[in-house]
Amino acid sequence: MAATQNTQDAPKRQFGDLNLSITGLGTEYPPWMLSPPDLDTLCSRHYPDSPAIEKVRAINRFTGIDTRSAIGTVDHPMANMDRAPTIDELCKVFLKDGVALAVAAARKALHEAQLSPSDITHVVSTTCTNSANPGFDHYVCKGLGITQPVEKVLLHGIGCSGGLASLRTAANLALGSTFLGRKARVLVVCLEISSLLVRSELDSVQESQDTRIGITLFSDCASAVVLSNGIGGEDPESVYQLLGWDHRMIPDTEQDLGFDVHPLGWKVVLSPRVPKLTGAVVAPTFEDIMKTIPNLPSDYQKAADFDWALHPGGATILTGVERAMSITPEHMRASYDTYMNHGNSSSATIFSVMDRLRQKEMDQYAPDGKVKDYVVGAAFGPGIAIEMCIMKRNINHVQRTFVVTGEATPPMSETDPSVGDGSRSDSPVSVEVEIQSVKKQGEQLDEKLEEVHPEVPEQNDTLAEALNGVELD
Repeated sequence: MAATQNTQDAPKRQFGDLNLSITGLGTEYPPWMLSPPDLDTLCSRHYPDSPAIEKVRAINRFTGIDTRSAIGTVDHPMANMDRAPTIDELCKVFLKDGVALAVAAARKALHEAQLSPSDITHVVSTTCTNSANPGFDHYVCKGLGITQPVEKVLLHGIGCSGGLASLRTAANLALGSTFLGRKARVLVVCLEISSLLVRSELDSVQESQDTRIGITLFSDCASAVVLSNGIGGEDPESVYQLLGWDHRMIPDTEQDLGFDVHPLGWKVVLSPRVPKLTGAVVAPTFEDIMKTIPNLPSDYQKAADFDWALHPGGATILTGVERAMSITPEHMRASYDTYMNHGNSSSATIFSVMDRLRQKEMDQYAPDGKVKDYVVGAAFGPGIAIEMCIMKRNINHVQRTFVVTGEATPPMSETDPSVGDGSRSDSPVSVEVEIQSVKKQGEQLDEKLEEVHPEVPEQNDTLAEALNGVELD
């Protein structure tokens, strides 16, 4: 019997030339926007004044979010019943209006990748706001007209880290195909409908008198990317090359970030420790992933040498990572822009940030006016888990314009016939001024949270020891 190799003594393997490229991205936000006063409106309509309701309303004014994308206005019928909607009612809206958003986002990504649905070999999807069987990915494939055999994976239970977790899963599937000499064109789809959970969350605030701030942050979105392994046909120029990734969990933090199932939807678990915990785990993860990617240019060694596509979980998370990594808001300009204009759409947000980062109007806000060739993607999810990847951006890439047709546009919800006037264009904004506003509001939010939860114990500042021995997936 052969002796077992001591894996601890084996040399650590590095990522090499993976030949994995993101060749198309698509983001689809619904046509309505919610602003901070809309939460006040719902509270006034359906709940008596109470200390917890007042605290949530106060915090809502300091999130730094101007508008949150939603599948309906503040007058949406399901937000104005005499009770919170049930999971069954939420599921029907998700599978109708939500799937339409996902199909539209996927079509955008396919168009840019110059592929038809029949070219897709794998589909990797994620959501944390639906648990139907078959999953929503089944209906997205049906809506796209995918009839050929595809390897399909639906990820659940990974929340805001879901976009990058799905990309990591897609990358591993694509590398498996490469090993077999087969082509891989992987469609990755993320879909979240969070806005209609507002009544269930407000019920909990009123009943328990707990300060629950998830309803001040979350929004609706679908996003998609196409990942290619470069085998079996000529790809268009890449948008991003995927160079490597890492995934790990912070021990004993499942009580800090989560999404608990409930008969009336899902309940957000979000403790005030999250910004501190996430800020502490970023540096060791970045240092370790850098060791696994050979041949990076000598001027890409520190965090500030890269642009950052960070999932904007909240203003305090953005500013916490800035401090931990000694980077500036300009490094995360697309994260701030997405957060301010659309809010936090959980798993779907990170691809929206990556899409926004490659827009030309974002380039003028790059640190010292210099756009970076290399980008760090990062997101945090329940557990708490961190997903991180390193990408090389194709600076010369020219986005293919997607001509929206009636077929590709998600249908207006029959449950919300009103067409709100809160929609906004994607015209450039004064990002520098807006970022400073978000940072200031983040500081004020920190103070508010300390007042609300002074009893929450601190965790050890350094997580390096706890993370020792955590290997790459």
